[in-house]
Amino acid sequence: MGESSQVAVASGSATGRSPVARRVRNGAVSFGWAIAGVLLAVLLWELVKWVGTLVSLPFDTSDQAMPHVWEMIAGFGQPEVRGSDTTVLQAVAAATGYSLMIALCGFAIGVGIGLLLAIIMQRFAFMERGMLPFVIASQTVPLIALAPLIVGIGNRISVGPLQWGTTQSVMFIAAYLAFFPMSVGALRGLKAPSATALELMRSYAATPRQTLLRLRFPASIPYLIPAMKVSAASAVVGTVVAEISTGVRGGIGRLIVEYAREATSQPAKVYVAVFGAIALGLIAAGLVTLLDVAVSRNLPKEEVA
Repeated sequence: MGESSQVAVASGSATGRSPVARRVRNGAVSFGWAIAGVLLAVLLWELVKWVGTLVSLPFDTSDQAMPHVWEMIAGFGQPEVRGSDTTVLQAVAAATGYSLMIALCGFAIGVGIGLLLAIIMQRFAFMERGMLPFVIASQTVPLIALAPLIVGIGNRISVGPLQWGTTQSVMFIAAYLAFFPMSVGALRGLKAPSATALELMRSYAATPRQTLLRLRFPASIPYLIPAMKVSAASAVVGTVVAEISTGVRGGIGRLIVEYAREATSQPAKVYVAVFGAIALGLIAAGLVTLLDVAVSRNLPKEEVA
C-alpha cells in the first residue's frame, strides 16, 4: 500500500467511517437534496401560476396548460376510462414497468457493445483511429428520423418462427443510444493505468488478457460507473422517444400520446403520464447507483477511498 493510500485509509479510520459508509451517507444526503429539489419545483410551479393571475406572462398559466399540483396528484386515482375499474395510477405503473423492461434490455445490450468496442479500441490503436470517428458520428443521426427506419427494416427480419417486432425496434434504439457513453467512458478508463503500472505488468510477463483483467478493468471502474449512469439515462430517453415515434403499445411513451389527446378535458392526466416517465428515469439511475455501491463494497479500501 502506497503512502497516499495509507493516508486515505488513515483519514477514513480517523473519522470513524469506512469508505463504503461514507458513500452510503453521501447517497442519503443526495437523496435528501433530491427531495428538497422536488419540493422547490412544486413551490415554483404554484408560484408561477399565482403570478400569472396578477400579471401577464409570456406563456399560458391557466389550469388548462398548468394544472395545480394537487390536481395532478388527484389524477392518479381517477379511472383511466370512464366506467373502468383500472385507475390512471395502475395504467401508468403498468406502462412504466413495460418501458423499464425494454430500457433495461437495451441498456444491457448497449453497455455490452460499448464495453466490447472500448476493449478492441484500447487493444489495437489502429482500430481506435478507424472506429472512434464512426462511433461519434453515429450519435449525430436524429432519433426521430432513425426510429421509423429501424422499424421498417426490422419488419422484414424473421428467423424461422421468430419475427422482429416493434418492441425489438424500440429495444434496438435504446441500445443504440446507450452504447456511445459506455464506449467512450470505458475507453478512457481502460487507458487510465499509469505507465509505471503497465511496465510493472510487463516485467511480470503478464499477457494482454491478464493486464486487462487485473489492471485495466479495476482502474477503469471510476470511469465505468459514470458512463453507465449516462447510458442508463440515454436508454430511457431512447425508449420513451422510440415508443412515441413507432407507436408501440403498452409503454409509457405511447401512454403520453394517448393522454395528450385528452388534455382538453383532463389537462392533469398527461402530466401523470409524464410523472411515469420521470419515475422510469429515476428507477434506472437508482439501479446503477446500487450497482456502484455493490462494486464499492468489493473494492480494496485504498481504491474506494
